[in-house]
Amino acid sequence: MTTIRVRSAAERREEIQREAARLGIDDAYISLLVETFYERIRAHALLGPIFGQEIGDDWGPHLAKMKDFWASVAMNAGRYSGKPVPAHTKLTDLQPWHFGVWLGLFEQVLKDTAPHPEAGPYFMERARRIAQSLEFAISGLPPLNTGERP
Repeated sequence: MTTIRVRSAAERREEIQREAARLGIDDAYISLLVETFYERIRAHALLGPIFGQEIGDDWGPHLAKMKDFWASVAMNAGRYSGKPVPAHTKLTDLQPWHFGVWLGLFEQVLKDTAPHPEAGPYFMERARRIAQSLEFAISGLPPLNTGERP
């Protein structure tokens, strides 16, 4: 018989933070990742105008929010309190297939900047889940496992 050990939230947070540290993921890397990614987003012929229409020329607040978001995702930092689904569903030009483009760009940034060979897959696992959730949201699909119908 297999025994399942239930971990506390604090234990899980410590585990995530240890793994992030092992992979060289810290605030400095998160900053590099976000700055590089959004620099490439702004220059991207397809995604740049979609983001630019919403953000305009003042990227500072968005970049700060994204640094908190990715620190929370990758290091369980607990600094992000935004609502990504409403932020993305209001982007009228954003289509579900854009998330594949977004993921490809994000993966390339990770290949170019990752502090450890395992850091890219660590981020991409999380990025794919996030992209899928946002793709479902803008497609008008109901949240998974709720029993709701479109």
